[in-house]
Amino acid sequence: MSVQFPPSAAPLAAHPVDVLPAPVRARLLELARGAEPVSAYVYDGAVAAARARELRAALPEWAAVYYAVKANSYPGIVRALAPHVDGFEVASVHELELVLEHGESGEMPAVVAAGPAKSVPVLTALVRARVEAINAESLLELHRVSRIAVTEGVTARVALRVNPADIPISGSLHMGGAPSQFGVAEPDVPDVLRAARELPGLDIVGFHIHAASNNLDADTHAAYLRWCVEWSVTTAAATGIELRHVDIGGGIGVAFEGETPFDMARFGELAALVEPPVGVKVVLEPGRFLVADCGWYAAEVTDVKASYGEWFAVLRGGINHFQLPTSWDIVHNVAVLPVDAWEAGEECPRPVAERTRVTVVGELCTPEDTLLRDVFVERVRAGDLVVFPNAGSYGWEFAMHSFLGHPVAGRHLLA
Repeated sequence: MSVQFPPSAAPLAAHPVDVLPAPVRARLLELARGAEPVSAYVYDGAVAAARARELRAALPEWAAVYYAVKANSYPGIVRALAPHVDGFEVASVHELELVLEHGESGEMPAVVAAGPAKSVPVLTALVRARVEAINAESLLELHRVSRIAVTEGVTARVALRVNPADIPISGSLHMGGAPSQFGVAEPDVPDVLRAARELPGLDIVGFHIHAASNNLDADTHAAYLRWCVEWSVTTAAATGIELRHVDIGGGIGVAFEGETPFDMARFGELAALVEPPVGVKVVLEPGRFLVADCGWYAAEVTDVKASYGEWFAVLRGGINHFQLPTSWDIVHNVAVLPVDAWEAGEECPRPVAERTRVTVVGELCTPEDTLLRDVFVERVRAGDLVVFPNAGSYGWEFAMHSFLGHPVAGRHLLA
């Protein structure tokens, strides 16, 4: 009888340890020599910067690359990316303050702002910061921005976020065309714009259409880009908007086990065939795509145990530090980094599982705290480190830090 694996499991083998770059291994082993069990992220800002440069170089001059800070808000990563992106996308006052502090020194960075439920304090901060565009989610939000701008004596630049009725392409594009809390439904756009044009203190610059998510197909993503531009040009002309800004969101995918990576060169070639009107900036705001491979999450194995014939590696950490694999049902493979020193010495036996399948679980009092199931390992011992590559996005920021009150994961930037 064949074994049936749950969706988040896979009959795969752990990565060899040399999948971890030598500087990452060295920093983690240094941390392992400390007094506390390791549960930490290590980031390499140079990796994120290189990915940003690669994307920027592949795109036409009319395209702008803005980093979506929600993917990784560690200040060192923001600083590393600042010289290599055209701006930032923020979704909170905290993120706004972060990019103002850690962007290119001496300059006001270009900022666009998103989020389905911006409060009056958030909108006030955005208006006062004179951000490049506030992506407005509703007519009520436009009224609020107008009132704040008039009170502040300024004009606020806004782009209307649209939930399109239909995206006429295939692929991993599923954030439009369905009821959603995000944006204005396409049939309602003309009426909302008509009302917005009567509001004081607003400069309506264009549209935000974020209908793509984790798309690994360069051809469909280029077609999506073209569709966003053409739709925006047509709608602006029909509604009397002076179009200067088209924000297509992020959505470029990150490949995991067995998936084909996004073909950046192909995407650039096809994007070059799109011709926005002169004076229209087209914004791409990738997050995960820029930073996924710049981070590693490592947790010390506190115990190795067998239960009814199955082996478990229990971590000092888990979904309270790295929730993404469980929440998104991703098969996120690991490497085992051996740590030869054993803190208990000869007084306490060191449990080990060898050449067998192991389920990797965390320290929380819930069976939901399972990060990877049935991965084949050559050897894993208590005291070793289990390391998740490609953990630079939606890692520390996405975790449930407060459950049970364990210490949060540390964060470290490679020099």
